[in-house]
Amino acid sequence: MKIKILVPLPSYGFDTTEVAIAFLFFIKNKFEVTFATPGGKEAVTDQRMLLGTDLGIFKKILKARKDAVEAYSRMVEYDCFKNPIRYKNINVDDYDVLYLPGGHDKGIKEYLESEILQTVVANFFELNKTVGAICHGVVLAARSINKETKKSVLHSYKVTALLKQQEMLAYNMTKYKLGDYYLTYPTLTVEEEVKSVLSSRENFLLGSKPVFRDSEQKTKRGFSVVDSNLITARWPGDIYNFSTNFI
Repeated sequence: MKIKILVPLPSYGFDTTEVAIAFLFFIKNKFEVTFATPGGKEAVTDQRMLLGTDLGIFKKILKARKDAVEAYSRMVEYDCFKNPIRYKNINVDDYDVLYLPGGHDKGIKEYLESEILQTVVANFFELNKTVGAICHGVVLAARSINKETKKSVLHSYKVTALLKQQEMLAYNMTKYKLGDYYLTYPTLTVEEEVKSVLSSRENFLLGSKPVFRDSEQKTKRGFSVVDSNLITARWPGDIYNFSTNFI
């Protein structure tokens, strides 16, 4: 039997690499993928990440790499991507696995702030089903509340997510041209929010310094944390390490 995986996305603004590369891993391993969006319409990736628009001299460093762009061009041809279900029609019992990708464009807020998705995430944890989250996707998990403990579903886990140093570096590199584009929430970084819901701040793991992106041949450059039914990672540069461990 195929493993059925649910991948919710915002209408606009998901990270190209975190969705497309992971998707190819899922397909290669014969997962049955279902995408979900707020209104049931095909999601659109963050075009700045896809095309490198307005990134100037930092374009090569910040935009999605060639392998991710190629993966995206393949993914958008699949019927499962073209025909997502609506958030409100998600039935947790229909899926074995949940994947929460990230993105930092302001469009990602409808995904991070969705009460429907937060309930869905909490239900996956309640049923002890496998959950994967990367970058801002970990924020969605952090905001999902266990109905019995009234605490975040991440409270007792060891996790990682986008590091404050990464978020602030990208912001400082581009703020004069792009303003707060790289700060989804200008007053609170991903790392700070995720740490705030954990039983101990020491349960947020930094990993090795994220200088180089990983690849299919160099997965050890990436970093991910596996704790019970949960796997988390920091940024697109961890995607091969994360996807391999997730599978």
